[in-house]
Amino acid sequence: MVYTEITKNKRNTALLITFFLVLIIALGFIFSQTTGEAALLPIAVIVSVLMSVGSYYYSDKIVLALSKAREVKKSEDPELYRTVENLSITAGLPTPRVYLIDDTALNAFATGRDPKHAVLAITSGLRAKLTKQELEGVMAHELSHVGNYDIRLSTIIVVLVGVIALLSDWMLRISFYGRRRNNDNGGQIIALAGLILALLSPLAATLIQFAISRKREYLADASGVLLTRYPAGLAAALKKIAADTEPLEVANKATAHLYIADPLNKNLSTKSAVSAFARLFNTHPPIAERIKRLEEML
Repeated sequence: MVYTEITKNKRNTALLITFFLVLIIALGFIFSQTTGEAALLPIAVIVSVLMSVGSYYYSDKIVLALSKAREVKKSEDPELYRTVENLSITAGLPTPRVYLIDDTALNAFATGRDPKHAVLAITSGLRAKLTKQELEGVMAHELSHVGNYDIRLSTIIVVLVGVIALLSDWMLRISFYGRRRNNDNGGQIIALAGLILALLSPLAATLIQFAISRKREYLADASGVLLTRYPAGLAAALKKIAADTEPLEVANKATAHLYIADPLNKNLSTKSAVSAFARLFNTHPPIAERIKRLEEML
């Protein structure tokens, strides 16, 4: 089942990128029709392609810089490195680089464009409070994101969502100008369609991003358990993370979805009794639900 999901994840990556690029082209087309500037369509396409390529090759460096993470040498933390190396061998993956975020909050994430360029990062607070079994559970979860190619998918989706938000903002700013340039009925209809598209596109793109992120967390939990054969380790680690009230200072909306638990909305993400509407805007499933699923594996 897990290997089927990995193949599906790779296929979904191509489908989602195609969807976002089509949406970006549609925005560019409406732009050009609304303003009478035909050059806006190729500009929109070029910008989206350049940003996608840039995110693919430099996402890990950008995320690590934003998170103020530093690489940990093997001599600094032999136990952490042995844990990651052993799990990587079990998973059949190259051993990723390991980074430390100097923050007392409890969290961790994985990033990179593929298993050969992967990075695992853990906060100093989480590293200090985990037992050996709990550490294995968290690192196995993050390695599963690497092996399942979630790191590639999430990185590209974030950038494409950003492009859509940027183009939509441009459209809203020039919408009134566009309507003045198009006084005929056809022009007014296009302008109205462009305004509606500009308002709804960022929301739709963001909801798709969040839905993908939530599904990937459940899969990484299950995949991680296959590596450790010990669901209780990850469950115990998630309980500690859920009980932590310390804010993660370096987290932001651009990187929040990468972490093992939502660093910006942890109180909501820990509750299983959350309305269906509220869950649409969560980057992570409730930790209580994740723990429940793990305990059912015992």
